[in-house]
Amino acid sequence: MTHFDKPLPRRGPAQRIGRTLALVLPVVLVLSGTLAVTRVNWSGGAKDSVLAASDASVPDAGRHAAAPTAEEALRDRLLLEVQEKDPGVALTHLQQAVNDKPKLAEHCGEIARALGRAAVRAYGAHQAQSFARPVCDTSFAAGITAS
Repeated sequence: MTHFDKPLPRRGPAQRIGRTLALVLPVVLVLSGTLAVTRVNWSGGAKDSVLAASDASVPDAGRHAAAPTAEEALRDRLLLEVQEKDPGVALTHLQQAVNDKPKLAEHCGEIARALGRAAVRAYGAHQAQSFARPVCDTSFAAGITAS
């Protein structure tokens, strides 16, 4: 008797289920992934997106405006100082704020660049350079040159 003459072992129900899942599951996963990708609005507008977190048709009842973060409030206050006083005062207050709250240091460069751009709008590029301070490296100067 050769090995070809041996009867084949019978497959149990677990083996049949496993084989069926091995064939069907990848097909189901590919199809569901394809359908999910086609449902996402890739154009960037939230109008027709199924997955949009907020819908324009939802009434504003119950929604609260997000309070500005500490760095946003500081930036807005300092930009107002640039207009009302001068950029030197605003830069001094920026340095004091960073010294008082070290967490603001990561936003210092961004705020100083915004102050530099505002100084150019208010005073012109040449005069804005005269207000430069060693705050947040050279971010104020970078804001002046970017304008």
